[in-house]
Amino acid sequence: METTLPNYRRYAIIGTGAIGGFYGARLQRAGLEVHFLLHTDYATVCQSGLVIDSIEGHFTLPQVNAYQDVHQIPPCDVVIVSLKTTQNHLLPQLLPPILQESGVVLILQNGLGMEEIVAKIVGEQRVMGGICFICSHKVGPGHICHLDYGSITMGEYLPRGITARLSQIAADFNQAGIAVQMTEDLLLARWQKLVWNIPFNGLSVVLNATTAELLNHADSRYLVKQLMDEVKVAATSCDRSIAEIFIEQMLTHTEKMKPYKPSMKLDYEAHRPLEIEAIFNQPLHLATGAGIKLPQMMMLYRQLQFLDTQNRLKPTN
Repeated sequence: METTLPNYRRYAIIGTGAIGGFYGARLQRAGLEVHFLLHTDYATVCQSGLVIDSIEGHFTLPQVNAYQDVHQIPPCDVVIVSLKTTQNHLLPQLLPPILQESGVVLILQNGLGMEEIVAKIVGEQRVMGGICFICSHKVGPGHICHLDYGSITMGEYLPRGITARLSQIAADFNQAGIAVQMTEDLLLARWQKLVWNIPFNGLSVVLNATTAELLNHADSRYLVKQLMDEVKVAATSCDRSIAEIFIEQMLTHTEKMKPYKPSMKLDYEAHRPLEIEAIFNQPLHLATGAGIKLPQMMMLYRQLQFLDTQNRLKPTN
C-alpha cells in the first residue's frame, strides 16, 4: 500500500476536547486545513471560535470549520481520533464517511486496544497511533487551557518502520510547534505511557489528589512507584521491556509539572464514565493471560470500577 499522503493534507478532528481541540487549533493556526466535529460545544464554537490559553502563548481562532454531522465533513487525509475511549463504540459510524480513500486514522488516546478497534473499521494498514505527553483541560465550551508539555510520540500500527506518511504528519505537527518523536514500536510507546497513566489517573480518583499531592506524600508516592513497577512487569506480556531509568524520568517530569488533575480525575468530578477499560482492563487482561500477577493494579482497578458505578448514580449539578 502507498504510504505517502498528498502534498496538501486535510485534517479532521473527531473529539474537539482538551487534546483534539488543542492540537487541531495549533494545526489550523499553522496554516493547515482542519475540520472539527463537535457536539455540545458546536453553537459556541460557531459563534466565538476556539480559544486556547497556553503557556506557549494564548490565541483564538475566530473561525473554524465546525460540524455536528460527519456527513457534512469533506473527505480528509488524516482523521485524528481524540474522543474519550468510552465513546469508541461510535467510531464505526464516524470514521467511514470522512476518511479519504488513501487516508489514515491517527489515534490520540490513552490505553491499549484502540488500534485494533479502528483497524476492524478501516483496515489495519490505515491506522496510526499517537501518545500525547501534555497537561491540558477544557475550561468551558470551545475553551481549552494548556498548562504544560505537549509532545507526541507517533508510530504506525503495523510494524513498518518510519514511513513517508508518518514523516509527513510529523512535519505538519512540527510546523505547528508540536514536538513529535517518531517510533518504530508503537506498542512499546503505549506501555510506556501506561507507566504514567495507571498510577496518576487511578490514584488521583481514589485518593482525591493532584499529581503534586501524590508525589509530595511519602505513602502515595510509594504507591505510585509500586504501580509503575507493575506496569513494567506487565509489559513483558507483550515482549516489551521498560527500562528503570524511564520510570525515574516519568517521576522527574511529573515533579516538574504544575499541580495537575489528570483526565480521569476531571471525568470523575464531572460524573463522566471513566476510561477504565482501555487504561486498566486491557493491560490487566494481557498480563493475567500471560500468568503475571499485578496485585496493586488489580486492587486499583476494582476500586475504580466501584467508584465509577457509584459516581454515575449521583445527580450532577
